[in-house]
Amino acid sequence: MKEGTKILIVDDEPNIIMSLEYAFKRKGFEVFIARDGAEAIQIAQDIIPNIILLDIMMPNVDGYETLKIMKQQQQLKNTKVVFLSAKNKASDIEKGLILGADKYLTKPFSIKKLIAEIENLLS
Repeated sequence: MKEGTKILIVDDEPNIIMSLEYAFKRKGFEVFIARDGAEAIQIAQDIIPNIILLDIMMPNVDGYETLKIMKQQQQLKNTKVVFLSAKNKASDIEKGLILGADKYLTKPFSIKKLIAEIENLLS
């Protein structure tokens, strides 16, 4: 992974944030955290991340809405987005991909597999 690759982790679950932050920092990513969609949009506009890990069920602005707003913004429309959600129905996954997510992974997930998927997306 090239130094300074920015990842924005958007989740309202502290344990998930902590384990992902640790794993990605170890891989050399610059890690940013948001706990809901509104905060995610704000941070993404400031840092223009290379990739965003996005939960769907969050307070204030959910992941679907967050992605919709981000994809309308010139500077964010090419940012890779991976949904990481407990919503695992085919219709949920399809909705996420139609909105423009590059990948949709369901919780619980393997961090090792997640990192591999992300390195794949960014290469």
